[in-house]
Amino acid sequence: MLRTLLRRATWSGCPRPDPWRLTATMSYSSKDNKSTAKKAKKGKDKNDPAAAADDAVSDVDAALFDEKARARRLQADENDPSLDVGPNGRPLFTATPTLSQLTRKDACSYFKLKMEELNNVLPEGLPLGMVKEFEDAMQSAVLVRQSFLDLRDNFRWIVDPPLHSSTTKGTKVRKQIVLDGPVSCGKSIALSMLVQWARGEGWLVLYVPRGRDWTYGGFFYKNPQTGLWDTPVQAENILKDFLKFNESRLKQLFCQIFDPIPLGEGAGVGWMKDGIDTMAMPDGSTLYDLVDTGIKHTHAAVGVVVRLRKELSLVKDIPVLIAIDQYNSWFTFSEYEEPVTVRSTRPIHAKELATVKAFRSMRHDDMMVGAFSHSTAVGKLRQDLPEVPTDARVNFPRYTLDEAAAVCHYYLRQRLIRREAFTEENWKKIYYLSNGNGAEIRWLVPLMRGDGMQADG
Repeated sequence: MLRTLLRRATWSGCPRPDPWRLTATMSYSSKDNKSTAKKAKKGKDKNDPAAAADDAVSDVDAALFDEKARARRLQADENDPSLDVGPNGRPLFTATPTLSQLTRKDACSYFKLKMEELNNVLPEGLPLGMVKEFEDAMQSAVLVRQSFLDLRDNFRWIVDPPLHSSTTKGTKVRKQIVLDGPVSCGKSIALSMLVQWARGEGWLVLYVPRGRDWTYGGFFYKNPQTGLWDTPVQAENILKDFLKFNESRLKQLFCQIFDPIPLGEGAGVGWMKDGIDTMAMPDGSTLYDLVDTGIKHTHAAVGVVVRLRKELSLVKDIPVLIAIDQYNSWFTFSEYEEPVTVRSTRPIHAKELATVKAFRSMRHDDMMVGAFSHSTAVGKLRQDLPEVPTDARVNFPRYTLDEAAAVCHYYLRQRLIRREAFTEENWKKIYYLSNGNGAEIRWLVPLMRGDGMQADG
């Protein structure tokens, strides 16, 4: 809560830069400010609510002062390359300019991102874990992990088999992958980096950073023609998100299915008048025209999403990738309920939603990757998921010891750790205490002290 207040207060009263452009920097301690705060507390009645409120405000002010001081110091640190040192004297940041050019030599180093470019290539939104990392570190950089390089190369080798045969031996490539693994192991960040890489290569990517959004909110109607539930508000949002980055590419791809688009109930307006239940697409329509039709006509939104999935399977001119985060939310119940009696309802499973059913299956020949997210509170799913190949599930690991070493040196560089308290023994304690959990490491490193890992009492 305190950290949230700090972030809001840091930017109050002055224009905030581009979204999530964290170039300003801060210091973790301000002795003068803390001593002043302590002196102000003396002589106050501990049972006085007004005094307690004043103390809370003083704590926020002191911490805010520390945040601003850290921001200034980090800004000055940008001119000192001698600070960019990782474990064993290795460079902390890689000089490789693109995700496509990263190799195994770049593993356990940080790749700097330009926030304006990142927001342009991922207009659907960034993963929450990535946003928190950028905010806490006050730097837009991600750790290059071998697990990400393996994921990227898997799909690269599908598109360029000769490269695969000449560089690997016995490595199985998969067109469909489900990223599973423990909490805060980096699945969502790896998926977003994969999307960024693929779009940089000129691929057509349908990226869904919040798959759970498909399963709640808005209107929902049972379509008597399909027996599935239509969610026109979600369908319109899906199409709008798909158009954000891919508009120019979609204008170059022609529709290959010429059947009329089935219509359903519109969002809050019911069925079309005069019994119209289909909409024909004009000859020569592009995929952009198809998507635009679903956005402009609420009755066609769900039908267009379903048709779009079929059209994507027919695109051969360029590689197509479907990337779904929070994919596990499509294997449990949605937040919709169907009335059964006057006093009872039946929960509607996600697979009964027309949009989810169109995209959930991995039993096809298209490239598709889904990432499980434990933030959705879905719970543990069975190993053999319906409509998912048995070998598609890949366990995404938490930080290794070498990766944790790079991470802690990076946090030292970003002044999340006191330099006098930073020792190999201390950062290893944090690694083993957190069991490689990235979010917990980031939370624990500020507690590092010169006499060991001790939090203030």
